[in-house]
Amino acid sequence: MKKFRKVLDGLTTSSPGVTIGSPSCGSAAGTPTAAPTPREIDVQETLVSENFQLCKTVRHGFPYQPTALAFDPVQKILAIGSRTGGVRILGRPGVDCYCQHESGAAVLQLQFLINEGALVTACADDTLHLWNLRQRRPAILHSLKFNRERITFCHLPFQSKWLYVGTERGNTHIVNIESFILSGYVIMWNKAIELSTKTHPGPVVHLSDSPKDEGKLLIGFESGTVVQWDLRVKKADFRIYYDEAIHSVSWHHEGKQFMCSHSDGSLTMWNLRNTTKPFQVTFPHGKIQKDGRKESCKPILKVEYKTSRNSEPFVIFSGGLSYDKAGRRPTLTIMHGKAITVLEMDYPIVEFMVLCETPYNNEVQEPYAVVVLLEKDLIVVDLTQSNFPVFENPYPMDVHESPVTCTAYFADCPPDIIPILYSIGAKHKKTGYSQKEWPITGGTWTLGSHTYPEIIITGHADGSIKFWDASAITLQMLYKLKTSKVFEKPKPGEGRAADLVEEDPFAVQMVSWCPQSRIFCVVGISAHIILYRFSKYDANTQIVSLEVRLQCEAEDVISPSENENNPCFSEPSSHSPQLHHQHPVSPGNRTPEGSKDSVPCLKVKDRVVRVPPGYQSELVIQLLWVDGEPPQQITSLDINSAYGLLAFGNCNGLAVVDYLQKTILLCMSTLDLYGASDPYQRLTRSPRRNRQSTSEFCMRGLSNFYSDSKKRIRTSYQSLTELTDNQQSIDMERSKSPTSVCVCSVGSPVPVHYPTSLHNDPRVLPEPVASLRASHCSPVFYLLDNVKGPGRKLSLPTDLKTDLDHVNGHCTSPTSQPCSAGKPRIPMGPEGPRLTRRGPGRPPFRKAQSAACMEISLPVSHTEESRENSFSRSRSSSVSSIDRDTKEAITTLQFGESYGRKSDALPTPCLWVGTSLGVALLIPMSIPTDQEERMEEPVTIGPSGAVQMLKGSVLRFGFLDCMGGIIQSPYEVWKDPNAPEDPDRPRRRKLVHFSPSSSQDAYGEGHLAVVCSERQAKIFLMPSQSCLYVHNITESSFVLRADVVSVSNSVCLACFCANGHVMTLSLPSLRPLMDVNYLPLTDMRIARTFCFTNGGQALYLSSPTEIQRITYSQEMCDNLQEMLGELFTPIETPEAQNRGFLKGFFGGNAQTFDREELFGEAAAGKASRSLAQHIPGQGGMEGMKVAASGVVGDLARARIALDERGQRLGELEERTALMMTSAETFSKHAHELMLKCKDKKWYQF
Repeated sequence: MKKFRKVLDGLTTSSPGVTIGSPSCGSAAGTPTAAPTPREIDVQETLVSENFQLCKTVRHGFPYQPTALAFDPVQKILAIGSRTGGVRILGRPGVDCYCQHESGAAVLQLQFLINEGALVTACADDTLHLWNLRQRRPAILHSLKFNRERITFCHLPFQSKWLYVGTERGNTHIVNIESFILSGYVIMWNKAIELSTKTHPGPVVHLSDSPKDEGKLLIGFESGTVVQWDLRVKKADFRIYYDEAIHSVSWHHEGKQFMCSHSDGSLTMWNLRNTTKPFQVTFPHGKIQKDGRKESCKPILKVEYKTSRNSEPFVIFSGGLSYDKAGRRPTLTIMHGKAITVLEMDYPIVEFMVLCETPYNNEVQEPYAVVVLLEKDLIVVDLTQSNFPVFENPYPMDVHESPVTCTAYFADCPPDIIPILYSIGAKHKKTGYSQKEWPITGGTWTLGSHTYPEIIITGHADGSIKFWDASAITLQMLYKLKTSKVFEKPKPGEGRAADLVEEDPFAVQMVSWCPQSRIFCVVGISAHIILYRFSKYDANTQIVSLEVRLQCEAEDVISPSENENNPCFSEPSSHSPQLHHQHPVSPGNRTPEGSKDSVPCLKVKDRVVRVPPGYQSELVIQLLWVDGEPPQQITSLDINSAYGLLAFGNCNGLAVVDYLQKTILLCMSTLDLYGASDPYQRLTRSPRRNRQSTSEFCMRGLSNFYSDSKKRIRTSYQSLTELTDNQQSIDMERSKSPTSVCVCSVGSPVPVHYPTSLHNDPRVLPEPVASLRASHCSPVFYLLDNVKGPGRKLSLPTDLKTDLDHVNGHCTSPTSQPCSAGKPRIPMGPEGPRLTRRGPGRPPFRKAQSAACMEISLPVSHTEESRENSFSRSRSSSVSSIDRDTKEAITTLQFGESYGRKSDALPTPCLWVGTSLGVALLIPMSIPTDQEERMEEPVTIGPSGAVQMLKGSVLRFGFLDCMGGIIQSPYEVWKDPNAPEDPDRPRRRKLVHFSPSSSQDAYGEGHLAVVCSERQAKIFLMPSQSCLYVHNITESSFVLRADVVSVSNSVCLACFCANGHVMTLSLPSLRPLMDVNYLPLTDMRIARTFCFTNGGQALYLSSPTEIQRITYSQEMCDNLQEMLGELFTPIETPEAQNRGFLKGFFGGNAQTFDREELFGEAAAGKASRSLAQHIPGQGGMEGMKVAASGVVGDLARARIALDERGQRLGELEERTALMMTSAETFSKHAHELMLKCKDKKWYQF
């Protein structure tokens, strides 16, 4: 039971400065602050540490950088290995398991123990692993580490417990699968080849037993040597020497001939009766040239030779194309009789495997499909139809169809939204697939009892949006939306296209979705916002476009103390950006010098367009270029359907749009939002000649990157050489008042002159900085002059040279949003033309990278400083002008019912604004309640509400009532905008409000506001604005993502830090409940895509192609076993065909071959201990791979130990039951035999 005091309105005398004051920190729980009131409110906090446990649930998408492929023809499950040591095992839809080798070594080869529920993996660290697949979470039973030889190829015969392992030295070793111990039987390379051979045959590239005789092993060496080794007599039956290197070998099922693929693009057929030369050599893609020679062809990397009863055999291979056909895509060739079919692939082929009806290699194979593993896709080709169609892939393998740039996760959605989205999306599915069912049908999966509607939204670099059904830990695409259809395509040769060479101008930066009202909002990298409404009907619509001039014209500098005031900085200035209404000047509007002005980055379609059912664009908002400067990327967004408002901000300021009336309500700089409540003392700064980008807002929550990048730019050599000792010019610059630089207006902007780098002007030569007099230096220049010394070189970090060369505020990627500084005037003589920093041909953007490949520049000073992880940054406590010199970006926005002022008696619509400097602003609004008035009367906004302060950039707002329950934002109930109107029932908006006072009449008015920043979380009591609890989340790192989420019928604050920690805090007391070091190495991709949702779940992009879902709820972890699919199902092994007496007699198949007799320790002895090391595996369930702290970790480990013990007991019980059954059967048969023979005489037997 947590108690806290409620401050009555009007009884508190503490000023905002007192509320903002430094509370105690480092405590185990939130620290309550003084609350001088006798009135108490009890909040029952039900969450405890035992409610939380962190574990991975499931991984979706295509395996990143795949390397190997295997298939179990009886269980019908598929395994894919990857370069990072991961293994994905796929069965029927819903059966999808991910395993990871702890070493992280690449998987070279996979081998199923067919119908045994086990898998052997060979990794690049020369280790073999045996995985147990008879449990929902596979685990390693045994490992075998080779110390002196490199593994190159493995082969496991069907129903054998002896694994053949070929090595780089050309030797072949044999491993017992049951004990995972090396046999003493070794086939040495020098014994396999003839003694007269002078060269090494190379690594082993192929191993297979003869279909005709299991005692004969075919060994293929890379150099072109093929040896058939008789395992019984330990000598070679025959040796083949071929001039071309061998890549693969495939047997005919009768065992009388085999086929090899070679590096020259040829296929050779060999008959065992005559091995001196191949009886057939073919170049499938090599044509005969005019001079009679064959075309040179690429290597055939793999070939499979499969027979069929009712048709000609199949020869399927990859590669082999002629070299002269440049630009051709990778191919898979299917030769069926005389017909040759070439299938072109979108990506390079990693591996392919032919699926056959029988697991026996000495029977007619009857191939029915080919699984082709590509670098970025998985396809299955139907071989039973002459046109070889592909099967429709039921797995979500196309997450990365275009690089993922943002994600959103919504749990417990309205139950009707998934069927509606699926029905709309199903109309646009591709056709031409095979009519047969997907052939990979192994495993079992049932819909668990703990399921609820979940939706994942992914935004992509090409501007597309994908809605995924994520219910019951599966993933299925519901609906795809293309935002690029809203805009015109730039035509080649146009001026707009010449300026905009951006490859991904439509890349999605963030999304905002209200499932209840089905309002959807998309923010793009080109500083645009698209508002969509959902409709089940198609319509003809005219897209309304609003253009906003949100460009701050003056620099907001925060001065740390009074004694640094300089008279030359005290000139007043206006900080308001400018806005532009609908239909501004023509897109081609430019200044006389050629720089773009009042031009959006993209052109919206200005004609009536027909839109299909689904999400239909209603409004497009674009930020404009201002005097040759591109608009800064949007950093925050929120939309509220009940209010009909949309708010967004960037590093220049905030804008609020009424999307019902299609008007701009507010457009002002962050500084103007404060009014008289500004917590910082801000000073304008003298103009500089070559102004750098003053902020590189790389992502929401990385506020200190501003100061780091600024520090590096300021201490660079180029910054020093920008200055001049021309006293007159400096005085002229300082005499220019920045007042005229920026005017908040509607209409034409004021033309403004901009400086350029003096290096671009041949008339101006840089002078040494030392000649500058201190009286004319800003504090920045003082600092630079102080650090300059004899022999000291201010080196420029390499990763900043581009920024210093192009000081124009690029939009670099969805993760980096650099913000331009203010644009003061520069004095120009009558003869000096106005110079611009950006030429007309310079692109405003660079290529939009996916969230999967984003990098961030590290903070580096001119002293020795080690480059640590991507998120290491300076945390100096000093408050100098150089650290605090930054623009203030809007980092988070939230609409909701709150109390804008202390004197408010009732909650009103408000907008909470969080900034990169840790300031939380509350902006009250007045919205007409009547529907007709709402469409006609203006919404009034008064930015004069509360101001609160936190450490670090503000990340998230949340609202609780005084009983601790979460308060949802109000919303409008969805109604189809294109539905036929009923004249008897006019359409009216239906709003749902969650008032803070609706459920707490006994407790009076008020609610709690949760504010979380990069470093701190605070609980405020509204309307008194008292800080009830404060908790310092981290001192050594910073929070990347924070959300107020519901878990176990309660509410908590979930945080993800840059150092990889996942934490939860109780609400409202901010008591730490969980702190797990989950991801020690966090990269930018994870930081951009990590998101929490209700129900104790979260997700992130674990690789460029995969989505990893995790849970931090103990209840979900307990139910996870029930939700996962079973990989192994008991199936009887199909019986081998009866070969018949004559066929068996003349075929000479040795049925008495006993591998145990040959390879066992009794016959072969023990292998050298130094050759390989046996490592026992975990054997039980896969536990958490994270180090949990406190009681939660101990409980988790104890629970896992109990689960493992229970599993072992279960397996022992099963074995005991089988033995008892066997014993009873034996006893029964013995008794029957005894009764039958009891009365017989000896001569009757």
